[in-house]
Amino acid sequence: LKQLRHSRPGKEEIFDTPIARVESAVETLRSMEGTLEDQWNSLMGVEGNAGREYFSCLARIMPDNFRFEGRSRRPAKDPFNAALNYGYGILYGLVEKACLIAGLDPYLGFLHTDNYNKKSLVFDFIEPFRTWIDEPVVYLFTGRKMSAEFFDSQQAAVTLNDKGKPVVITAVNEFLDTAIRHAGRNLLRRAVLQLEAHAVAQAILKQEDLKNVNR
Repeated sequence: LKQLRHSRPGKEEIFDTPIARVESAVETLRSMEGTLEDQWNSLMGVEGNAGREYFSCLARIMPDNFRFEGRSRRPAKDPFNAALNYGYGILYGLVEKACLIAGLDPYLGFLHTDNYNKKSLVFDFIEPFRTWIDEPVVYLFTGRKMSAEFFDSQQAAVTLNDKGKPVVITAVNEFLDTAIRHAGRNLLRRAVLQLEAHAVAQAILKQEDLKNVNR
């Protein structure tokens, strides 16, 4: 949101309140004490409120024909969410692969543990990287590179069709194949995913080693 605000001089007021509320949510999370189990409901509530502020702000900068009402997942209720869901699907696949290569079980998560039949760790691990999909998708819409013909609608559900999928795939891949500074090195974003998966695996192994020492 701060990046979008910076690129829209004269329209800062669109972003000021949502940014302040998201930052307040971050401070609330930092001040939480106790176990994850004890604080799970509170944490989810804070995340949900911050998410609503975030997506409400994004909706306000969309072209008029692509304005949307909040986040919708399955099914998507509008073209923006349909494109975002498709992009997240790409990222889910990459994250799961990174977890498997690092020796992590995708089904054993920390936060998203409410359903034993889903890949909870993938849902956990993807969170810090969701903006890597948000950013290219937002710019596809605000840059007016998306067309109504890229989407199909049926019974209030909107899906990205075969005309639209290559547009999103190209934008996401170009973004993931861009180098950023990470851990003192210039790395492609997709390489950062693998590096962070190995870091999680090493942290878990370190905790196991400490438990063994203390027995």
